Amino acid sequence: MNQEQFDKVKNGKGFIAALDQSGGSTPKALKAYGVEESAYSNEDEMFDMVHEMRTRIITSPAFTSEKILGAILFEQTMDRDIEGKHTGDYLWEEKGVVPFLKVDKGLADEKNGVQLMKPIHDLDETLSRANERHIFGTKMRSVINEPNEEGIKEVIDQQFEVGKQIIAAGLVPIIEPEVNIHSKDKEQCESIMKDEILKHLNNLPEDQNVMLKLSIPTKANFFKELVDHPRVVRVVALSGGYSRKEANEKLRENDGLIASFSRALASDLRHGQTQEQFDAGLKDAIDTIYDASVNKK
Repeated sequence: MNQEQFDKVKNGKGFIAALDQSGGSTPKALKAYGVEESAYSNEDEMFDMVHEMRTRIITSPAFTSEKILGAILFEQTMDRDIEGKHTGDYLWEEKGVVPFLKVDKGLADEKNGVQLMKPIHDLDETLSRANERHIFGTKMRSVINEPNEEGIKEVIDQQFEVGKQIIAAGLVPIIEPEVNIHSKDKEQCESIMKDEILKHLNNLPEDQNVMLKLSIPTKANFFKELVDHPRVVRVVALSGGYSRKEANEKLRENDGLIASFSRALASDLRHGQTQEQFDAGLKDAIDTIYDASVNKK
């Protein structure tokens, strides 16, 4: 593990940029960016266009380590180049931004009020490539829709089981059990989830650490116990469908919680913008998300 990167993620001021839309969500991400499905005729062309979008974000003068601690990449982005360097190397060597990798294969069908991760059959091979590409950590997402104790326990057990495999490979896992912000029992889901997470954290040995990526809690500072836990490097928040303004307002109420936004980061960016317009839109998003991550009420 790169100690400089570890210290930056743990103690730095800023947030994590989530640039990890994958196969299923890529057409939606491109459409939001102003690229219709008619603009590409196959998956290869689609991924070429999304890499162009991510390259435009990462190479923008607005995208710097002054306000961004890390960036989460999709597997294809990790394997591609930016200005002659693998994306992870470009992020760290040119921008001072710590690279992470999304490793999950999407969500299984809902059962017991939750969606587990689909099996990750090639995880060892992916982690080996991630190490070759100088990736610092990983991210994997599950979803909690209802306060079903059995289902939520299964989500957290699965997350930590995979997390331990990632730790064994020398990487830092981002555990992401997303609570659906539209759940009518969101607060109850958060309470059950937090208890299950704490059970696992309390059983981790001192040389094993994780990050957590969670929906912004209904009750301000409800995750403070997780933020302060000695086995937690950082707790980051997903925007989960909130607008950037709403997500920032809610984030600002939570001490120690920093952003890891995806849609809320790129919501004002469009393919047809001039570079000046694009950079200005990205700068405004970065500035407001940074402010909400470091300046609390």
